[in-house]
Amino acid sequence: MSGKIFHCLKAEQFDRAFLEDICDLADKIREISRTKAGMEYLASILNHKRAMLYFVQPSTRTFLSFYSACQILGIKCAEVRDPKTSSEVKGESEEDTVRTFSLYFDLIIMRHPRANFAEKIAYLLDETDHPVPVINAGSGKDQHPTQALLDIYTLRRSFLHRGGIAQKKIAFVGDLRRGRTVRSLAKLLTLFEEMKLYFVAPAPYQIGDDIIAYLDEHKTAYEITDDFEKVIPEVDAIYMTRLQDEWDKEEGGHVDIDIDRYSFKKRHLDLLKADGIIMHPLPRRTEISTEVDSDPRAAYWRQVRNGMYIRVALIATIFQRDQKILDYYLSNNL
Repeated sequence: MSGKIFHCLKAEQFDRAFLEDICDLADKIREISRTKAGMEYLASILNHKRAMLYFVQPSTRTFLSFYSACQILGIKCAEVRDPKTSSEVKGESEEDTVRTFSLYFDLIIMRHPRANFAEKIAYLLDETDHPVPVINAGSGKDQHPTQALLDIYTLRRSFLHRGGIAQKKIAFVGDLRRGRTVRSLAKLLTLFEEMKLYFVAPAPYQIGDDIIAYLDEHKTAYEITDDFEKVIPEVDAIYMTRLQDEWDKEEGGHVDIDIDRYSFKKRHLDLLKADGIIMHPLPRRTEISTEVDSDPRAAYWRQVRNGMYIRVALIATIFQRDQKILDYYLSNNL
């Protein structure tokens, strides 16, 4: 809309300039929010808007991150987290349910177990006389674009004094085939020069052929392996993931593998570069030892907070309030 992002549906819609701009905006929002006056200003710029958080798949961090982001901007929120509390129990289609939301709210943020559902809803609403922005907060095993944005933001802040994200080596470890966070982030990393991605997983959970084809198309180097300890000293960032066994029933049962081979232990800190980082989209189970948490290279708790700021920046940009935030930042000499 007017050259600005309207829906946020998939990682492929972002270009390098957008990533740089939204990360810059998130940095400025962090600075503004350090003062009471700054928080009051941020809370005033969208206090006439309302958002529906339609989360029919379990979520803690993403839900609360978006809820907090809306609060920072003064947006009033409502939520549906269980379709049993909606008219879907009466036989209403999910599409009709969300279209109803669009008549009450100015923004729909959704997490759904069905791949491409957010895209379908966005296209449906665009054909009505009352289109509203749709943000994909996770769709099936397919996409998680705002997680990818916060991951890029975390990488950028972590490598600020090392020339930025370009020319870095990133390892993805664990359940890669079903990891929508991995899929989205891998696509965004193709926008940076001379990257190399390592996909470390047992064969049943290795990265999908569609992602490999995407990397080939965008001329991004990669390596597929199951040797985690060999990769650790080579990379600048390790992106750990959990075994996503919530999909096992749909896929016909659990695959018996030694997941311990793909876990980051305290002893692995000696193998990791002194300026390397460890990331995780969370929640974790046993794939990162809690003994690692106190190491300054453990970036996953910083990721959580980064997610709130990048989502504030995204929502402000969707509603074309990004320039107002930049003007406030400059006028207050922050």
